[in-house]
Amino acid sequence: MKNNYYITTPIYYPSAKPHMGHAYSSIVADFFARFKKINGFKVYFLTGTDEHGQKIEKASIDAKMDTLEFCNKISKTFKDLSLKLNLSNNDFIRTTEERHKLSVEKLWKILEKKNEIYLSKYSGWYSVSDEAFYSDDEIIEKDNEKVSKISGSKVEWVEEESFFFKLSKWQNTLLDYYEKNPEFIRPESRRNEVVSFVKGGLKDLSISRKSLKWGIKVPSNNDHVIYVWLDALTNYLSALDFKSEDNDIYKNFWPANLHLIGKDIIRFHAVYWPAFLLAANISLPKTIYGHGWILSNDEKMSKSKGNILDPLEIIDKYGLDPLRFYLLKEVSFGNDGNISKEKLENCINSDLANNYGNLCQRVISFTEKNFDLNIPDEINLMDQDKLILGKFNKNFDILVNSIDKQDINFYVKFLMDTLFSSNKYFNDEAPWNKKDDKTRLNTIVYVSLELIRRISIIIYPIMPKSSLNALKIFNIKENEIDFKSIKDDNFLKNIKKINKIGILFNKITND
Repeated sequence: MKNNYYITTPIYYPSAKPHMGHAYSSIVADFFARFKKINGFKVYFLTGTDEHGQKIEKASIDAKMDTLEFCNKISKTFKDLSLKLNLSNNDFIRTTEERHKLSVEKLWKILEKKNEIYLSKYSGWYSVSDEAFYSDDEIIEKDNEKVSKISGSKVEWVEEESFFFKLSKWQNTLLDYYEKNPEFIRPESRRNEVVSFVKGGLKDLSISRKSLKWGIKVPSNNDHVIYVWLDALTNYLSALDFKSEDNDIYKNFWPANLHLIGKDIIRFHAVYWPAFLLAANISLPKTIYGHGWILSNDEKMSKSKGNILDPLEIIDKYGLDPLRFYLLKEVSFGNDGNISKEKLENCINSDLANNYGNLCQRVISFTEKNFDLNIPDEINLMDQDKLILGKFNKNFDILVNSIDKQDINFYVKFLMDTLFSSNKYFNDEAPWNKKDDKTRLNTIVYVSLELIRRISIIIYPIMPKSSLNALKIFNIKENEIDFKSIKDDNFLKNIKKINKIGILFNKITND
């Protein structure tokens, strides 16, 4: 288990086409997955679509399509987005798959056998849009309609027979677990929110609907369909073949290391999900991280508001890697972030073209002109050389720990600081003025090439395609990238010659 890493995105609800919020969750998850892979871990990376529930059923009726046919069509757009985003996921789960149905039925039967489920009657406020039940104190009236305080979605009063999960039974156990495992819910603001909610008192949870037809039927009662969140959350187990009694993939990768989700579904993942698992005597995931929203004009994107930003349009115009870079650099991880054309173009021109791309081009051109692309030998590291190279050794463990703590902000800040100091090093050392001192000239070029190599490895989880283009300079292929090699001062001594590459990033002009 030590070198295995299981990471999941939320499974996306395909009632409409993907937007930038979906892209953001997937890109962040891919960042963690790629980093872990180059740091020696065997990674299992899951994404997918949640295809049951009343909202899907209604959307298919509105589209005048068979419900499964509708799901097939919309789910494909999310699968296509995974390819467009260059995700490294191992699996794409759909809750309409047989493997998922069998896993959900298995979990239900375990809970039923342990006397955690009972049949009663539900009455309360329900949101079709959120697929969630709300209490009276979570409801307000707006424009003569009852809506959820949390999401703003319309709610309706529902009364029907329902199976209930004994959620209230697990209140104190959950609070105790949160206290003893502070890394379970991140960031801290989400943890505080969850703790406050649970301390406010948990009521038993309705986990079936009699009026709903589109979903997985309750194994012991075909009049009921399993409530969407018990169904949906089980996907994290389904992908590991939980339906089987004993298998290597489940043993090797469960519990999950990281469930990455949007902050709006933190309650389902950090309250209901661990309660289901505790009741079934299944190990809990290590960390649930509720990140912020990607806003459009300071509002959450939604179909009803008509403010959805299409990631495919932005990728087609600006390229994938610049979008990935922007979202990971400009959005402070854990908080809400905004995307704008002006900030994206500034990132491309300033950070990518002028900073990273220009450093590569200047050093390669100088090496070609003065060394015929050969790696300089006869070097002698001075204090300033050791200082800038030593930053990688000094910060190696901190960088690794930052990822373990989901601190993308530190990782990106180290990258940007290193890019700045590397450009400054090349300018200040001015190798063009050192041609009378061969050893010094050799050393500056050697160190500058080393800095490019190390920076390109660090940038790989953020911009994999651009990183691989840069690493062609050193004949380093994707399966050869090793994060530990950013500490290797002797790496280039085993390479005789570098390669020329084309321009990494074109500047955006508005002419």
